[in-house]
Amino acid sequence: MEQYSNLSSGNEETEAPDQPEVGQRPALPAMEAIQQLGQTSMPGSESNIFCMTIIGQIEGHLILPPQNKTTKYEHIIPQLVAAEQNPRIEGLMILLNTVGGDVEAGLAIAEMIASMSKPTVTIVIGGGHSIGVPIAVSSTYSYIAESATMTIHPIRMSGLVIGVPQTFEYMEKMQERVVRFVVSHSRITEEKFKELMFKTGELNRDIGTAVGGADAVKYGLMDAVGGIGEALKQLNTIIETRRQQSGMAGNQQQTPFAPFSPNATDSPTGTTSGEHSGELPQ
Repeated sequence: MEQYSNLSSGNEETEAPDQPEVGQRPALPAMEAIQQLGQTSMPGSESNIFCMTIIGQIEGHLILPPQNKTTKYEHIIPQLVAAEQNPRIEGLMILLNTVGGDVEAGLAIAEMIASMSKPTVTIVIGGGHSIGVPIAVSSTYSYIAESATMTIHPIRMSGLVIGVPQTFEYMEKMQERVVRFVVSHSRITEEKFKELMFKTGELNRDIGTAVGGADAVKYGLMDAVGGIGEALKQLNTIIETRRQQSGMAGNQQQTPFAPFSPNATDSPTGTTSGEHSGELPQ
């Protein structure tokens, strides 16, 4: 009676499962890629440009209803920090199609983008309304699509208001923060920006102005009218300029080393060559 007839002898070759090569990103199944990313395949090569999207309503300290399309600032800020620390990323492109949202959350994102050491380019596609305006102007260079709009209006709040004079003073200070940031990061003047902000008759049951793509450039709010192609070209140009500047700075720091010659007539310390060569002065 044979025992262990089903055991392998150990000489058969077993096929190992396919493993992704070193440095390659494991491929997602087609159905999972469609559900999560809306595409059937992922880009294979790593890019030196990090692309970030800010869409829907910017969510702050309060959770918005689930049917709202939102961008959470606690997700955006860690990505900006990671992009700043990653040495392979040389530039950032931020795509905006937002209706605005929480003022402090929007200002926090705008301050993070403005304080980055790497070049950034923002592009408004669709709309960059309300608190999306400071985010749009916070980059090194800004673009707006020709059909896109930016709504400039005073700060508003809803809900129960306690202590009307104190609340109004707080909102006025908050509004001044927004105005100062936009004016300092764009070519628009404070007078023109406030004129657009408090203009009546432009919006239904509200005050403010809806600025189109060409008008935003004319007012100095945005740098140029363009799309994704122009934005990528401009960002690559800035990156290449930074590379050349850093290379020139590195060459200037590396001064050539000249060995000491006992026959030299000039001395960096003001002494004669005889003193350096060991000869006693007469």
